[in-house]
Amino acid sequence: MTSETTQKFYYPSEEVVKNAAVSGMDAYKALCAEAEKDYEAFWGTRAKELLDWQTPFTQVLDESKAPFFKWFADGKLNVSYNCLDRQVKNGLGDKVALIFEGDKGDVTKVTYADLLSRVSKFANALKGQGVKKGDRVVIYLPMSIEGVVAMQACARIGATHSIVFGGFSAQSLADRINDAGAVLLITSDGQNRGGKALPLKSIADEALASGCPTIKSVIVVKRTGAETAMVAGRDFWADDLVAQQSDVCEPEWVEAEHPLFLLYTSGSTGKPKGVQHSTGGYLLHAVLTMKYTFDIKPDDVFWCTADIGWVTGHTYITYGPLACGATEVVFEGVPTYPDAGRFWKMIQDHKVTVFYTAPTAIRSLIKSADNTPAVHPKNYDMSSLRILGSVGEPINPAAWEWYYENVGGSRCPIVDTFWQTETGGHMITPLPGATPLIPGSCTLPFPGIQAAVVDETGTEVPWGQGGILVVQEAVAVHDPHHLGRSGPLRQVLLPRRFPGQAVPGWRRRHPRQGHRLLHHHRPYR
Repeated sequence: MTSETTQKFYYPSEEVVKNAAVSGMDAYKALCAEAEKDYEAFWGTRAKELLDWQTPFTQVLDESKAPFFKWFADGKLNVSYNCLDRQVKNGLGDKVALIFEGDKGDVTKVTYADLLSRVSKFANALKGQGVKKGDRVVIYLPMSIEGVVAMQACARIGATHSIVFGGFSAQSLADRINDAGAVLLITSDGQNRGGKALPLKSIADEALASGCPTIKSVIVVKRTGAETAMVAGRDFWADDLVAQQSDVCEPEWVEAEHPLFLLYTSGSTGKPKGVQHSTGGYLLHAVLTMKYTFDIKPDDVFWCTADIGWVTGHTYITYGPLACGATEVVFEGVPTYPDAGRFWKMIQDHKVTVFYTAPTAIRSLIKSADNTPAVHPKNYDMSSLRILGSVGEPINPAAWEWYYENVGGSRCPIVDTFWQTETGGHMITPLPGATPLIPGSCTLPFPGIQAAVVDETGTEVPWGQGGILVVQEAVAVHDPHHLGRSGPLRQVLLPRRFPGQAVPGWRRRHPRQGHRLLHHHRPYR
């Protein structure tokens, strides 16, 4: 293995380059040059190509009230339509959208037509509870088909969802409900995790008992079958509500700047901060990163191991893959149950081609493989894999090389992605058919993202010198806001030091050969 201090390059194979959406470094540089020459045209062209609009936009970027930017503001679309209806209309109704594997190993496959039906019924159930466009809905569910359905159902009717991770406490749930002003809570009787049935509804009840005056009703999904207390007039079983509904629900066409979801991140102060993402720009960035970063193909089986409670689960489970018409794996359990070969067995069983997970999981599985040779990935058929991904925190070079050699068979490019809850999608990442890879490096900015490393005065530093990472121009292709703050995200992060730039709070340096090696300051999900 390469040492932690030695810099080693891995280049994509001729076959990978030939078949990639971005084929070679010249193609990458051409995309970057296109964006630098005409930023608006770059994103506007792709918005027209990759998304279906009910009302086409006539203006890409409105800077009239800068720094309050608006993207595709006069256009209207619906995220659920782009993820589901258009796939069915394009002949993919019988294609498997979700391969769900439960904690106990049970497998359920859901086609695009079936998923559209489920989402439409759930959306009608939400409307039956009085939820309307612009309302906020908190979702407190385990990893499940129902979690994806609930999120898509909110998007379908123009309600803004806010997911709360199923491992969070009653107080954390109550804080987020109250800060969002949610009118409805979707939860479950419990969740299966690591061979144990854990409660959720009782935690939700504790949160509501502490004082959540805006909640009018609670929808409860059955998962574990645990005995569940229900409050008459407030609590409703999802199965009972959905059974009464039509499987046709016309999408609510919303403005591109309409808030799609609200997701809380603790940041540096520990107090939850709601990051609000819009519809059009967010979805475009999700689709484009699926196509460029993961090089998604029609026959791929894509697996992101994140939870829907994190932004990774939003972008690369609920929205990005489905908007591309992909087949994806949704996993309820943990990587070490019933043993630490669970991930590798699932890749083998479901013929996963693109695998996206966290360095924490990789490092844990390295230790398990060292201690218990039977769960080493070499004992499983991993030949279906063609691209690996890393997300969540920096991956150290030794873990990168183990991942590359033992999981990817020394043939699968690793896309080591840098981004945050605030950005909604990849900001700096290798592209598998273009970028030379350095173990432990997230390499270069995504096409259309202008990033730089600057000193304390805002001046870009020479290669090899440390500094502060800034993202220039608008943040990706949409301008997320922190809920309850007076300005857009760029002002919240660092309003006066570097005007016109967002500062993610990371320090990085410029290594040689033009690659940028990440140095992490705080974790993100």
